[in-house]
Amino acid sequence: MHPGQIEVNEITGYWTFLASIDWLDPWLIGLICIHILTTSAALLSRNNTNFQVSLFLVLLLAVYFSEGINEYAATNWKTFSKQQYFDSNGLFISTVFSIPILLNCMFLIGTWLYSSTQLMANLKTAQIKERLRQERLNPSGGTLPVAAGEGGKTIKSE
Repeated sequence: MHPGQIEVNEITGYWTFLASIDWLDPWLIGLICIHILTTSAALLSRNNTNFQVSLFLVLLLAVYFSEGINEYAATNWKTFSKQQYFDSNGLFISTVFSIPILLNCMFLIGTWLYSSTQLMANLKTAQIKERLRQERLNPSGGTLPVAAGEGGKTIKSE
């Protein structure tokens, strides 16, 4: 047992589990850097929906295959890690791999929902402005087109 490591039976909760991880292990630093790059890409691509959709799908595929990644890492941990972290329940891979990815996916979905609400608000504003413009152009009698979504009927102005 290396100094600073704790026995498995000493882990009594999630925080002691996190404290037992050697965060200076080079592959963990690399994984954290990948998460930072992914989050940066999600933030910087707010106006590029196609890239965001591609990133979202890749991230979800990574989470989907995390069980297989966990099994592979559990059998080959000596080649890249100082400690065997990969348990059969997947707590470690869920903590350091899947949770940050899913948080990025939630951010992307939130970005899309915000963009959708902004687009709907702009569309409704444009519809109202067009209706007012039509009323100004034709204040007396005649027919006016009704805004989209109202059946495309024409109404008689009074």
